[in-house]
Amino acid sequence: MGDVATKQAEQLAELFLKTSTKVVTAESCTGGGLAEILTRIPGSSAWFERGFVTYSNESKNELLSVETLEQYGAVSEETALAMAEGALKNSRADYSVSITGIAGPDGGTEEKPVGTVCFAWVKRNQGGKTTRIKFEGDRLKVREQSCLLAMQGLLERLQKDSE
Repeated sequence: MGDVATKQAEQLAELFLKTSTKVVTAESCTGGGLAEILTRIPGSSAWFERGFVTYSNESKNELLSVETLEQYGAVSEETALAMAEGALKNSRADYSVSITGIAGPDGGTEEKPVGTVCFAWVKRNQGGKTTRIKFEGDRLKVREQSCLLAMQGLLERLQKDSE
């Protein structure tokens, strides 16, 4: 994953610099993995504003003001969107991305099996997009694939916005 992830992060760096915008991350199941990949890039402080690792439900509520947990659960598109919106509210960034899911090996249910991950991408004052994916593989693979998809969604949003 290293080369692909670093290449995506470099593309993001280029686009964030070109558009003079910044990003904030809100991560649960990836435990800060996305922030780590993004900050591999020298000079990332120019466009990586901050990252929230909100692994517990309490932290999602306390740090990001997520109020969807009781109704939808931690692994839902609604919670992913609330995380992304909360990250923007608590930062100076222009874009946010959130990841919440079940990396495994346990914790899954019939409705939300291991590998289920929800994402949201939000641009300040312009709403957001969410998706839910079921990844295959072990815990490491689910986390890696989640980081890659999160970056791909950011790339698509930035490319669209910079046209």
